[in-house]
Amino acid sequence: MRALTFLCAFLCMGSAGVASAEVLRLGQPLCHAVSSVVPAGDAIPENFACTGKPEGYQKGTLWLHDMLPIGADEQDDLSLIIHSSRFDRLFVYFTYADGAMERQDVRSGDFGSHWRAGGQLAFRAPHRDVPLVGVTMRFDKVASANLLRMRLVGRGEESTQTTGLATSIGAALVLLLAGAIYNASLAVAVRRQFSAWQAAWASCMIVWGACWSQLHLFFFPGMAGAVSAQICTGLSCLAISLATLSAVTALYEGYVSRWARRAALVLTGCVALLGVPLSFMRSGPIDALAGVLGILVLANLLAVAFCIAQAWRRGSHEARSFAGAWSVPMVVLGSIEFIDTNTMFWGGGSQILILFAAAWQTLWLSVAASRSHARLRIERDMARQAEAQAQELARRDSLTGLPNRRGFIERVGTVLEQSQQQGAKVALLLIDVDWFKSINDVYGHEAGDVVLATIARQIGPHESRTCTVARLGGEEFAMMVAGLEDFALKRFAEDVRREIAACDHGEAIGRRNVTVSIGLAKAATGADFRSLYRLADEALYDAKRQGRDQVVVRTLDVLDSSAAEDIERAALGS
Repeated sequence: MRALTFLCAFLCMGSAGVASAEVLRLGQPLCHAVSSVVPAGDAIPENFACTGKPEGYQKGTLWLHDMLPIGADEQDDLSLIIHSSRFDRLFVYFTYADGAMERQDVRSGDFGSHWRAGGQLAFRAPHRDVPLVGVTMRFDKVASANLLRMRLVGRGEESTQTTGLATSIGAALVLLLAGAIYNASLAVAVRRQFSAWQAAWASCMIVWGACWSQLHLFFFPGMAGAVSAQICTGLSCLAISLATLSAVTALYEGYVSRWARRAALVLTGCVALLGVPLSFMRSGPIDALAGVLGILVLANLLAVAFCIAQAWRRGSHEARSFAGAWSVPMVVLGSIEFIDTNTMFWGGGSQILILFAAAWQTLWLSVAASRSHARLRIERDMARQAEAQAQELARRDSLTGLPNRRGFIERVGTVLEQSQQQGAKVALLLIDVDWFKSINDVYGHEAGDVVLATIARQIGPHESRTCTVARLGGEEFAMMVAGLEDFALKRFAEDVRREIAACDHGEAIGRRNVTVSIGLAKAATGADFRSLYRLADEALYDAKRQGRDQVVVRTLDVLDSSAAEDIERAALGS
């Protein structure tokens, strides 16, 4: 039952354990007394019971008393540390050997200067020349005596422990804050439900940690006491629900059986349904309900662990990430049954462990989400690259590697646009292989393909920002050139013709010479492709009629609408 006791302390109170100091607990060595109603004065009961459990104090007053051995405060002035709980008012009476009594008090909503980081209240015994012999505490309308934790420490030790505890809490909250911001950003960027649940869970843990540790009292001092304890209960149940939802939603349905997923969600709902009324309770069977809630939480954790294990066995990558993230929180909660965590972290105990376990979980899952997102981005980039390559191949001639008719028409638009911006002239060369049919008939189509590939290798290097090369189909090639004047343009076309004629076609056609006819259409700035194509096609036919192996030049004039339509049909291959 020890695990349930500490889990109840986490869920219901946010109270923590003790450090290496004198521990004050019921019966060891605290004695108790109960007033059925809240007394009006400061009269301390004379009869205290040192055995058994107090009853009937929730609507009245619970008195706790400890007699100190002689010389207990000789080395240092003592401080009484009380881990705050749900009560209306708390009085602390320090009794000295001469019979004098010093009183200090706080009330719910006003802890004054007594609150410390880590959910603690510190009451320093005033220094006197006579020794301190007893400490008495009076709790008005306290919710549960079983969840009270007290200890006596030296005043110097109190300052050291408070500083260490505040530093540990701050470190854990900063880690959680980093995880919450990152997951929230990731949820917005990739629109993933898991990252949103994880960011909400981390944020909930941050608020819980701030309320339990009382750091929020810097800004909202009126929330001291019962209000903060009640908020902690609700936030702890909400955090458990959000953590479960983040795990369940991240595991795809194909990896987790439907009944296991439903069991985890049902248990989460039960935790929330029981946690909400428990957070508002100030009296009644709080201890019993907290025990039931602890059992539900453990069952919920086991259900989530089963879902993760099942998904892992079925090959889920997300399950492996969750196994690493959830292992530490589960080990922490499980180890409470065997280790007295109240002796750790200067009284922070299980709460500090839970905060750091939560920070581990959110950072682990943040790294896992980053790796998953990076992997998806790489796969997306590879898919886009493959798509771009496929589109490029669709615009390329498979035999020669040059752009085909579709790719050529798309590229000439850029050349024409640049020439218009720069005020440069443009020209279109249509190149047709002479007597190509006879090559296929005599040497075969494979030899014809070799000839076409050789010509493509010859004119392909002319490809540049101002020159576009393509195979339009069959034995016809095209070149769009910008920026060349009349003489340079004619010389360029003649050079292309001679280079092709000088090509060595190897053993494909023996020593047979292959020539081409070129139709060249030139125009000033602002010419359109359809007009150039029509004119170059006419020039090519003239070159064929005039004996082939020559260049015929035509200059673009203004065309009528019917001619433009003919050009468009010719450009589209109709």
